Amino acid sequence: MISMRSEEEGKPILQERLDRSAPVSSGVHRKSLRKRVYEVIETGHGEDLASKVFDTFIVCLILLNVAAFVAETVPAARARWSHWFYWFEIFSVAIFTIEYALRIWTAIEVPYLARKQPWKARAKLARQPALIIDLAAFLPFYLSGIFTIDLRILRTLRLLRFLKLSRYSPAMYTLVRVLSNERKALLGACLLLATALLFSATLMYYIEGDAQPDKFGSVPQAAWWAIATLTTVGYGDVTPITALGKVVGGFTMVVGLCVLALPVAIISTGFAQELQRRDFVVTWSLMSRVPLLARLNAKEAAQIMPLLQAHNFPPNVEVVKRGAPGDAMYFIASGILETQSNEGRRTYSAGDVFGVGAMFDDGVHDDAIITTSKCRLLKLQREDFHRLAMMQPHIASHIRSLASDFVEDV
Repeated sequence: MISMRSEEEGKPILQERLDRSAPVSSGVHRKSLRKRVYEVIETGHGEDLASKVFDTFIVCLILLNVAAFVAETVPAARARWSHWFYWFEIFSVAIFTIEYALRIWTAIEVPYLARKQPWKARAKLARQPALIIDLAAFLPFYLSGIFTIDLRILRTLRLLRFLKLSRYSPAMYTLVRVLSNERKALLGACLLLATALLFSATLMYYIEGDAQPDKFGSVPQAAWWAIATLTTVGYGDVTPITALGKVVGGFTMVVGLCVLALPVAIISTGFAQELQRRDFVVTWSLMSRVPLLARLNAKEAAQIMPLLQAHNFPPNVEVVKRGAPGDAMYFIASGILETQSNEGRRTYSAGDVFGVGAMFDDGVHDDAIITTSKCRLLKLQREDFHRLAMMQPHIASHIRSLASDFVEDV
């Protein structure tokens, strides 16, 4: 009786445990699905076939939308293909809406948002510039059904979809980062330009207002001349005729050259810093994968890092030609290379070094070395190594001694 009772009491307990485990299993499934969706739609997973197909599809759709916008302005094309343009717009809006919804849904999979509550993570992600651009790509279409919006304005807003390419273009992404990082300096330059514009327009209003009331009769009218002169465009439709006005005009031209040079300098400097930062991160990441370089201390690594050149090679590329002078040594960060010689086939993988013997002995490579997969290499030129040996002989000696463990005669 006791055993039967225990068995009967055990069934509800077991059933209760199974019931509790069911939602957990479902949650794990949803989590894995959300994680997989995030990996597909997020850029940077180029080796994933699904991610590559998704990125290619979205980029092609953006380009087709821009092409459709341009074609729709042609009267003959609009009259003949207006029906197809309409349905293509519906299809594009649907795809961009789904993409935006998926990005918001997978927000908690973003590493820096993973610890936040789901709604906070999604709200923070929605405020990012890239998501705002995604929203602007399709929101005007829905607003046109609620509010009375001129269709010409709606068609013009479709050009915002072109900005979505910044997500898939490293160059455009770098530009956005530079503009964001230098926004305070750029704002200061714009304020300086506005000040020059206001002062020059006001001066010309008082100097030329009586002589040319139709062109300088007010500060806003004079502002047109001021902006054309400050930007050195000089349309010539409005020009000063008094002696003092010509003097102020010449001074305005010089000020315009100085003021407009500031944003160019700010952006170019920001670009240089961003590229240096990116090269530093890439080189440091590749160095950590090479045991020989990973053994260097922080000071030695900082000395050799600017001398290393990062290279990406596809499969079946001859990195070193047979009989070529040994003018560099190569560190393999990832990938596989091989060489054919009389002694047989030799394979080089991540962490190996080649070209050391030929470079140190000022010799030539006995055999060619060919990539058998995608490879990422760090290259140290012989001239750069000799320069390092002159400036920091102990570091060059350290590298030479470490390389002796990896030396091969190619």
